[in-house]
Amino acid sequence: MKSVVTGGAGFIGSHIVDHLLELGSEVTVVDNLSTGNLTNLNKNAHLIEQSIETANLKKIFQDQDFIFHTAALPRIQPSFVSPEEHDIANIQNTVKVVRAAKEESVKKIIFSGSSAVYGNPINTPTSEDEPINCLNPYALQKYTAEQYGLLLGRFWSQAFVSLRYFNPYGPRSFNEKNPDNAYSSVIGIFQNQFENNSKLTITGDGSQLRDFIYVGDLAKANIEIAESNIDYGIYNVGFGKAISVLEVAKQISDSYEFIPERSGEAEITLADNSKLKNQTNWIPSLGVSDYIANWKKSL
Repeated sequence: MKSVVTGGAGFIGSHIVDHLLELGSEVTVVDNLSTGNLTNLNKNAHLIEQSIETANLKKIFQDQDFIFHTAALPRIQPSFVSPEEHDIANIQNTVKVVRAAKEESVKKIIFSGSSAVYGNPINTPTSEDEPINCLNPYALQKYTAEQYGLLLGRFWSQAFVSLRYFNPYGPRSFNEKNPDNAYSSVIGIFQNQFENNSKLTITGDGSQLRDFIYVGDLAKANIEIAESNIDYGIYNVGFGKAISVLEVAKQISDSYEFIPERSGEAEITLADNSKLKNQTNWIPSLGVSDYIANWKKSL
């Protein structure tokens, strides 16, 4: 098996790389390291240090089986400030990936989508059929890119599956180069603050409910979809339980403070993950409370 991971030096991409290598896949990473880190990257992966805009994707995709497209600008607040830049990174670059994959007869693209497309959902747990309610440009861009991929994929007979991530957490989630990263889980931010003897900063009153999904489980979902017979579709990737941000903070430290809430963020995320579980062998394995307890024991 031969795979390309765009954004493979980032939080999620690097974990997908690790899992692919464990399975014996040859892995090529396309990452310009603008937000990714070399320290995240497995030494057994081949790095092409270029952006999606400048890379020769057709050449890179030759003889590849799977493309895991994680490269993006996953930043909610900055997407309000510079939507044009984010449009290029999150929408136009996805179209480039799909076209190059089609021209090189890649078996399947697995796209890193986002549950941000649901906004404040009407129904919880939230299924893939939930009405779209984007609260910020980033969410709209992820939805547009996803729909582009599915539409062009069917038109060009290029398999394309979108995984809508809920709230990923785990090792490498806090990114000092990109602290506004939508994938910089509040858990990673809290861990960084705790390790630096700082108060944890909670936006709003901390009552926001989040469905946290361990990044290792998320990486496994990507590989399950790649190895499945599923060629098109949308799948939620969440743990299936929600916990308040305040409760997470209390599990980490009793020293915290509240800061003003931010616009464009949902009050609750809670995945109905039954579609993915029923159509593959994927099951989430690590809950957030167990993760925090294990992390604190290791300090």
